[in-house]
Amino acid sequence: MAAHLLKHLARNRIYVESAGVRPGAPDPFAVAVMEEIGIDMSAHVPKSIGDLHDLSFDLIVTLAPEAQHKALELAHRYALDVEYWPTPDPTLATGAREQILDAYRAVRDRLFAKIKQRFPLPGAPGV
Repeated sequence: MAAHLLKHLARNRIYVESAGVRPGAPDPFAVAVMEEIGIDMSAHVPKSIGDLHDLSFDLIVTLAPEAQHKALELAHRYALDVEYWPTPDPTLATGAREQILDAYRAVRDRLFAKIKQRFPLPGAPGV
């Protein structure tokens, strides 16, 4: 969600890639809550940091402890800055569908606020 939010705000002014510790399947709850704010990530297929071919980043932002450790290993080999934004894992939410969606919405909104604060982009669209 974070990468798609930044891509939406940056409008191609910042190179953004999304990668995690391991590849996975698209998350239908993440897709649903992003659709609610007009961002289509239905074609997103999660990939791992090892799947990235272009490592010309200035900054890696991690959201989970395991990803932070992997990013720091990568940063030692390349000239990269790493920031850790501790983020609750919405995949751990339980309950009815609406309760799970609320957990995803909370993460989405938290990331959106953090991204706007960290990357102030004049003329960026709202969500």
